[in-house]
Amino acid sequence: MARKTDVSSLYYGEPRKFDPTFRGPICNRSCTDLFCCVIFVIVILGYIALGAVAWLQGDPRKVIYPTDSYGQFCGQKGTPNAKKSTLFYFNILKCANPAVLINLQCPTTQMCVSKCPDKFSTYTDVQLQYQITAAPWDYYRQFCKPGFNNPTKPVAQVLRDEDCPSMIVPSRPFLQRCFPDFITLNGTLTVAKRTHFKDALDTARSVTELRDAANGITGLVDAKEVGMKIVEDYAASWNWILIGLVIALVVSLIFILLLRFTAGLLLWFTIIAVILVIAYGIWHCYLEFSLLRQQPGADVTIVDIGFQTDVMVYLQLSQTWLIFLIALGTIEASILIILIFLRRRVRVAIALLREGSKAVSYIMSTLFYPIITFLLLAVCSSYFAVTSVFLASSGDAIYKVMAAEPNCIYANKTCNPDTFNKTNVSKACPGAQCTFAFYGGETPYHRYLFILQLSNLLIFLWLVNFTIALGQCTLAGAFASYYWARRKPQDIPPCPLFSSFSRAIRYHTGSLAFGALILAVVQMARIILEYLDSKLKGANNMAARFVLCCLKCCFWCLERFVKFMNRNAYIMIAIYGKGFCMSARDAFCLLMRNVVRVAVLDRVTDFLLFLGKVLIAGSVGVIAFFFFTHKMPIFQEEVPTLHYYWVPLLTVIFGSYLIAHGFFSVYAMCVDTLFLCFCEDLERNDGSSEKPFLMSAGLHSILRKTDHH
Repeated sequence: MARKTDVSSLYYGEPRKFDPTFRGPICNRSCTDLFCCVIFVIVILGYIALGAVAWLQGDPRKVIYPTDSYGQFCGQKGTPNAKKSTLFYFNILKCANPAVLINLQCPTTQMCVSKCPDKFSTYTDVQLQYQITAAPWDYYRQFCKPGFNNPTKPVAQVLRDEDCPSMIVPSRPFLQRCFPDFITLNGTLTVAKRTHFKDALDTARSVTELRDAANGITGLVDAKEVGMKIVEDYAASWNWILIGLVIALVVSLIFILLLRFTAGLLLWFTIIAVILVIAYGIWHCYLEFSLLRQQPGADVTIVDIGFQTDVMVYLQLSQTWLIFLIALGTIEASILIILIFLRRRVRVAIALLREGSKAVSYIMSTLFYPIITFLLLAVCSSYFAVTSVFLASSGDAIYKVMAAEPNCIYANKTCNPDTFNKTNVSKACPGAQCTFAFYGGETPYHRYLFILQLSNLLIFLWLVNFTIALGQCTLAGAFASYYWARRKPQDIPPCPLFSSFSRAIRYHTGSLAFGALILAVVQMARIILEYLDSKLKGANNMAARFVLCCLKCCFWCLERFVKFMNRNAYIMIAIYGKGFCMSARDAFCLLMRNVVRVAVLDRVTDFLLFLGKVLIAGSVGVIAFFFFTHKMPIFQEEVPTLHYYWVPLLTVIFGSYLIAHGFFSVYAMCVDTLFLCFCEDLERNDGSSEKPFLMSAGLHSILRKTDHH
């Protein structure tokens, strides 16, 4: 059978010749990219050593407990501060924002207290009242330095030495720190129903100054309250959430099994069902929008009402339904356009998925391999998180001079609190103190702590990508052994999934690590660019922002391309057992020689699988919605009382999508592997008795048609 000369072969290499001894993945192999394998093993050992050093040097208490100006933990058992779990700031007006308060140190004396102040008071008022009664002083002194009990000391000297705060305001603890208790009354920000007050020097102060000093704290406090309610909702509904996820698991398995026998019917049903569901959503959104337009007050915008924890508030706005209407209309139009202009491609993709379902049915164990990937990723993520915490909490307490006067030459200099009073700093800078600043050190370990954190992140990305690469190569090897079996299923080797996993670990760890490292470096660059972008958001340098935006776009495209090439390179590694670079080159050339067929496979099959995932997640989500909103009469008494019904609802929908994605990712890998094997089969064989195709007759007739469309 004569073969036409393909112009693409002039640029992307010659097709492979017929090899009667070729048996697919079951061939003689040797270790590939051995140097990368050695480096990978050394890095893993170094990562373990880094975790051990961080474990020895770090102290999570530095993250868990706040630290006062003397370097002592608040609330730690076995210390004088055991019953003083909250950090109090003498002058919170000196604190620029919450980031300074929580992460670094505010330039004011900080002390551990048992409770936050609950009323307004100034040191001057307490001094005057002390001549009549000692009760106000007894209350005020608990926020002064330990041991200070001299209410007759002049105010100026007290404030200079920071023996006591100049004033106290009603506060409440948040993140174990005392923050002003902001309350909004009739649109006005207040503290204890007051908008103005005076400090110890009789200077007029406003609540706005407190808000600016603790910018964003009100939002954080509200977020904490919402978080507590969300935790309570999870505690009340976790069993029903679990039942919903089990239903999603069962539905996904049934969907996979039905694909084996009714792939065409099921996928067309999925497409039509999604179209009808979205069409119903469009009609419902238009109906709600039309009704709300006629109601007074429903034309308020979402921006005007701001963030609300009650979702029903947004559903009373006409703008919300208009946004839903536009979004669903856009999605519906996109799906219809794809079906109209790519209808032939959709039919071919459905047939290819039908062939893939046969391979999955012969190797059912592949459906459960994502569980192994999930467990490995969980181990990597846990190790990374623990190491990050211990690295962040490494170091000794560093003390610095906190000067009361702006022109002090010793300001921010490192000091020793034990010998500070013996130096001449207090003479040169009256009122200066040696207070705790942060945790650090002067050893090489502490100097390069930031580099170690970056290394921790890079190795974590490397391990995550290696885990994903191992899964892709394992699945590709299993499905390739199905394709290259001359008699199916008789010639499929026993335990194909385990055999493929063993080959990938034994021979190709270096190649998988090489590809994973390339992707990890690209992802690391993207993370750095995102960090720089967050730092430049407040800058007015438009040129720098534009260049950064272009770089982010380029690296996003690069990451997508590297992922695509790595995936196909791992398939070629699973088939031929060559190194990463050689496999990536062969995969690229093979895809370019079959670029028309790639257009059929790449997005259309992904689109169909995505619709399947949406159908499963949406079906389970609809059931969960009717259950948690008390619209199922049968289960009225079983439904738990919740603050926000959307908490378990979104959890069920998102979890159902992840479960469906886990099963369908196996299908996607199967289709990609069968496609590359098909292209290899066409180049190696011609269908004659001497060079027979190993593909099924149905698959051959399906994909050969794409050459004519």
